[in-house]
Amino acid sequence: MSGKKILGGWYKNNSEPLRHTLSVEMASATTSDEPCRNVFLGVDVGTGSARAGLFDEKGKLLGSSSSPIQIWKDGAFVEQSSTDIWLAICAAVKAACSQAKVAPTEVRSLGFAATCSLVAVDADSAPVSVSLTGDSRRNVIVWMDHRAVEQAERINSSNSPVLQYCGGAVSPEMQPPKLLWVKENLQESWSLVFRWMDLSDWLSYRATGDDTRSLCTTVCKWTYLGHAHMQHINDKDSRDMEACGWDDDFWEEIGLGDLVEGHHAKIGKSVAFPGHPLGSGLTPTAAKELGLLPGIPVGTSLIDAHAGGVGVIESVPPTEAGEHDEEAICNRMVLVCGTSTCHMAISRSKLFIPGVWGPFWSAMVPEYWLTEGGQSATEISVFELLNKHLETLMIEQNKSFVAALTEDLHVLPDFHGNRSPIADPKSKGVVHGMTLDTSEKQLALLYLATMQGIAYGTRHIVEHCNAHGHKINTLLACGGLSKNPIFIQEHADIIGYPIILPRESESVLLGAAILGAVATRKYHSLSDAMKALNAPGQVIHPSNDPRVKKYHDAKYKIFRGLYEQQLSNRSIMAQALA
Repeated sequence: MSGKKILGGWYKNNSEPLRHTLSVEMASATTSDEPCRNVFLGVDVGTGSARAGLFDEKGKLLGSSSSPIQIWKDGAFVEQSSTDIWLAICAAVKAACSQAKVAPTEVRSLGFAATCSLVAVDADSAPVSVSLTGDSRRNVIVWMDHRAVEQAERINSSNSPVLQYCGGAVSPEMQPPKLLWVKENLQESWSLVFRWMDLSDWLSYRATGDDTRSLCTTVCKWTYLGHAHMQHINDKDSRDMEACGWDDDFWEEIGLGDLVEGHHAKIGKSVAFPGHPLGSGLTPTAAKELGLLPGIPVGTSLIDAHAGGVGVIESVPPTEAGEHDEEAICNRMVLVCGTSTCHMAISRSKLFIPGVWGPFWSAMVPEYWLTEGGQSATEISVFELLNKHLETLMIEQNKSFVAALTEDLHVLPDFHGNRSPIADPKSKGVVHGMTLDTSEKQLALLYLATMQGIAYGTRHIVEHCNAHGHKINTLLACGGLSKNPIFIQEHADIIGYPIILPRESESVLLGAAILGAVATRKYHSLSDAMKALNAPGQVIHPSNDPRVKKYHDAKYKIFRGLYEQQLSNRSIMAQALA
């Protein structure tokens, strides 16, 4: 094969690697005369950047760095390059270590988290195009890609038993529909692919050479039945396990029976619990590229949102933790607020909730069943300027509370479909109450109404989960949007529960770092590591003004009606075109 080797793989053409600029944040720095520390490194690959964070033994952030990654968008098609992603990771890790003055000898372990994007590589681990353009760099179908809506519908019509473990239906954001799309539309690429991997699993494989997959990725995005391994949870030694949770009948029925061949070699022959030490640790090649020492432990990975859950779910004040930790943790829901928002809740027993993904056994915290809700498009920026506009408007319009500014403006934020609890990828966003006003003040009102719409969606998910067996009464929030005070306060007021923010704002990076820390065997279990490295910060309580509750109850009723009206409209137009 011709081409040139560039860290993370090959370019099969003459394209130059993308240049990476860096943004660096430092929480603290040490001087060279301080004793050698135990530092845990976490890497998180989001939609737009790769980030690296360094944490001490108390879970305190020592420094972090980010590097942007290329993304190609064309309608429903969203693609990336695994080679480019690895280059960005290397740049971010080196910069974080340099700026935080952390020596390679101090970095004890490494853990990865990433979006649930799909990576295609050949037998030489070189990229295989998943793009209609044929561009070999584009070997990653990004999580938000919706090219496989029709394939998802066909898979769901199979009524396979595995579907009950993902809310009754697969989403086009999951991997089986995307795999089916590639087989049906890119036959040459389909024949070339030697490994199909979730991005976080590919990162661990790229770092260690170990193809063991995570229970998190396989269970949550590939229909793997993790509870097939329930008997292994009490094994004395952590180990990779033969993949016995694949439902071969499902793959045959949906037209992907060839993935069953070779003991499921292309999609995962072995799996492990999150934090399991992979291979012989970091390979010499990967260590050189990252500026680290070879052989340091690398833990089995997590999807980014799930890493956020690991990085925050034990961040509760002592009074909130209670004496019965095993039960108290089941009363919490984690909001991981980024480009999308994920809602994570765990339980001791499996709870089947229509329209909500799961129950996923040991997909986040070993021995617990995970319920995962979500909203596919939630990211909002420049919030400080808009928040100031809202404060001014509240005074000018003599409103008792800021939420009252949107009494005539209502938003259903399903602009990328509804992930939970309705599970309708065809759902559309709705803005009710638009005018011809294009001022910054009107933009601020639309921004507020959108935040409220996101919070009403979260309330819908929480109510739906509690109606089906959960007992959620506390929320924890992390991610970029959790840094927005109005966003968090609106959530607390609308849902009616306190929201706990972690001490460290970079919870996804911390969650990734915890995976590596567990791989060092310093901690007996993932749960022990979470308790040691999670720490609470500010607690935001709901307003005690009864007018606020009455107002949001009314708006929530309108919010729910916007989707019902959309269904009615859809039916009317379908009949007209029949």
